[in-house]
Amino acid sequence: MDADTAVSNVVLVTVDSLRADALGAYDAARHTPVIDGLADRGTVFERAFATGNWTPFSFPSILASRPVFADAGEIGVESVPTLAGVLSGAGVSTGGFNAANGFLTSHWGYDDGFDEFEPFVASVGGSIYSRYLATHPTVEAWIQLATSPFRRVRSRLAGDVDDRPFLDTSRMFDVEHAAAAFLETVEEPFFLWVHYMDTHTPYVPAPRYIREVSGNRVGTHRMLHAHTRTGLGWEVGERTLSDLRTLYQAAARQVDASVGRLLDSLSANGFDDETAIVLAGDHGEEFQEHGHLAHYPKLYDELIRVPLIVDVPETPGRRIDGQVGLDDVPPTVTDLLGVDAPDRWTGTSLASTVSAGDAPPDDPVISVTVRGEDVTAQPIPRSLSDGDLLVSVRDRDWIYIRNVDAETEELYHRPDDLDQQTDLTAGDLDADGPARAVIDRFRPLVDAHVDVLRRHDGAADGAAADGPDAEMDAGLDARLEALGYK
Repeated sequence: MDADTAVSNVVLVTVDSLRADALGAYDAARHTPVIDGLADRGTVFERAFATGNWTPFSFPSILASRPVFADAGEIGVESVPTLAGVLSGAGVSTGGFNAANGFLTSHWGYDDGFDEFEPFVASVGGSIYSRYLATHPTVEAWIQLATSPFRRVRSRLAGDVDDRPFLDTSRMFDVEHAAAAFLETVEEPFFLWVHYMDTHTPYVPAPRYIREVSGNRVGTHRMLHAHTRTGLGWEVGERTLSDLRTLYQAAARQVDASVGRLLDSLSANGFDDETAIVLAGDHGEEFQEHGHLAHYPKLYDELIRVPLIVDVPETPGRRIDGQVGLDDVPPTVTDLLGVDAPDRWTGTSLASTVSAGDAPPDDPVISVTVRGEDVTAQPIPRSLSDGDLLVSVRDRDWIYIRNVDAETEELYHRPDDLDQQTDLTAGDLDADGPARAVIDRFRPLVDAHVDVLRRHDGAADGAAADGPDAEMDAGLDARLEALGYK
């Protein structure tokens, strides 16, 4: 790195399902004071994009700077050099703590290179009741919500504060405590990765954060009502949708407070002056912008645009307009720590952008998803054979989406259509117009990316019956189903 400030350590904070506009740094109407403070001190990337709409499609870029499916025809990072592995090989101490996302475990290779690694994916008990709750998390949320007045009275009588999430499967405190323990004993230089799940469905934040973001207008009865309607598949009206958005924002505020405690741990151990903080969402979240909730297989901005903030001590705050992809995270981290990045990584270091304001490459960002026959009721694809391959290409003004297998395409002009509601391919395109020129420019990029992804497609199909999925631990399988991934 060319910066004058020496960085000894890097903390990477990733937040599942976190939209860019959920943070005050990207939307002034939001209230996330801790992260906004990071943004004020650090570098905010205004146009950061995920490489997929789901955790298993996005994280190969975040922790291995590689496209999903590109190296083995499957999700995971078992066959590529990971960020933690590269750093550990260079003598950097490494710790990784994931709040129980079953796709970020050793089963998929994400433990590679970590000296300390804990995914907090609990085994499911043998009772029918425990297995039922593991696969129906909203039921557990309803039970906790229904009993919350009694728990709050008991908590207040005991002198406790009401900052614990209703549904403890978020494992926020477990991750927080593990990270704090790591910081108490680690030797520099170190790399610490923390992954939060609070903004993933179902959104069940602690009461104090619901009150904080709603001005005391949303109570537990409305949270119960919103989760009941969505859990049972009933029609979601404007009021329920508004309540879900409020709960989501409260969950973001809950993560924000936990990040504050993580920063306090850095300070208490004397690391804050020499530690860079990188914060990103792994993908976004839909609130019916295109007809659904959560993060079904689509590639519009509500699912692909994410926050990316890098705070390096003693560097000025900046806002960068050039677009970047999350595969830039690993080479940025290695550059900050003075470690060479592998040639196989696809991303570009943003360290000079952070330190000196250099413009990033601003290249088009490619994202993918795989869609089965039923958009809303499919397992998360493990390979390209699980559905149609969709590929999007984004530049500053245009979003091009192609269903490669169905041979359909969409085109959106962001300056005129921020929410991607008007598909320009639905009408006649002028053969010499700008829209046609964009399609002609982006089609070869999609073709080249598809060629890279499908090099291993046959091997993945052949291994499906006897591969790792066939031996998946029952507890992990249940946890994925609890997250809506089965």
